[in-house]
Amino acid sequence: MKIYTIGFTKKSAEKFFGLLRTSGATTLVDVRLNNVSQLAGFAKRDDLRFFLGELCGMGYTHRPDLAPTQAILDDYKKQGTGWETYENRFLKLMEQRTIEDTVPQGLIDNAVLLCSEDKPHHCHRRLVAEYLADRWGSVTVEHLV
Repeated sequence: MKIYTIGFTKKSAEKFFGLLRTSGATTLVDVRLNNVSQLAGFAKRDDLRFFLGELCGMGYTHRPDLAPTQAILDDYKKQGTGWETYENRFLKLMEQRTIEDTVPQGLIDNAVLLCSEDKPHHCHRRLVAEYLADRWGSVTVEHLV
């Protein structure tokens, strides 16, 4: 099984969709809590679904169960709790949600996990991919940057 990840910030539409097209992935799994923000530009839910189909021949699905809660996000972004606290809280949330059992492996196999962060090192999409890889085994993760 292969899981890709990508963030849309600091990327032009050309680079973003080019990375997706050349990856060979078949589905984009949107793991953002809010996928309709005006700040998302070409990555707003309905526009993204259209562009993925037209430009990449990819499917789209939104899985907010793979996103942190608003409280976890707010504590990290607005209260400055720090990455380590954010990571620990989000890992615990994924365990509580038992995402390894509730998310179909067929949905994630050869899919791209999308969130906003440019790089994966401080991003929850990386945490989701690593969490599932650890529990499912025989999974490789590739970050599209």
